[in-house]
Amino acid sequence: METTETNSTPFPNIPPIIESDDREYHDTGVPSTVAIAGHPLHPLSVIFPIAFLAAALGSDFGYWLTRDFFWARASLWLIGLGLAGGAIAAIIGMSDFLKIERVRKRAAGWTHLILNIAILVLTAVNFILRLGDPESRIIPLGLLISLVVGTLTSASGWFGAELSYRHKIGVVGAGSKRYP
Repeated sequence: METTETNSTPFPNIPPIIESDDREYHDTGVPSTVAIAGHPLHPLSVIFPIAFLAAALGSDFGYWLTRDFFWARASLWLIGLGLAGGAIAAIIGMSDFLKIERVRKRAAGWTHLILNIAILVLTAVNFILRLGDPESRIIPLGLLISLVVGTLTSASGWFGAELSYRHKIGVVGAGSKRYP
């Protein structure tokens, strides 16, 4: 007798891009390992680095269009702030990655980690390239790196949301840190 397993989650299971697990969908979720009064800090800590790096891409385009030194200096500062804030967010996120097995069991967890490492490395390279002469390195290399970082940040955000919303990691709940 053959049985067909049905997926009662309201979304498809398309591994490795989207992995669904009914048990995770129906449990209460796993709280973050770094939280204040139950509020996870990782989602909060990524807001500014994302904003700074997105603005750096915009200011690189501003420089490309106008060749105004203001945009070159703005990009340098935005990239530096994005790098510093990204390092803080990475430390907080790494705590959840290392302490919550459910994160490590999911392709979304590994993809999110690898993309964020790539973002930090590229951002550091972009920052170092511009130190001392923020203007001469924007076209074309700095702009290209900023564009790649912006694209990777969007993809990483998707996978971070997968972890929070689909796998219920870093939410208020009493679910298992391993598996439901």
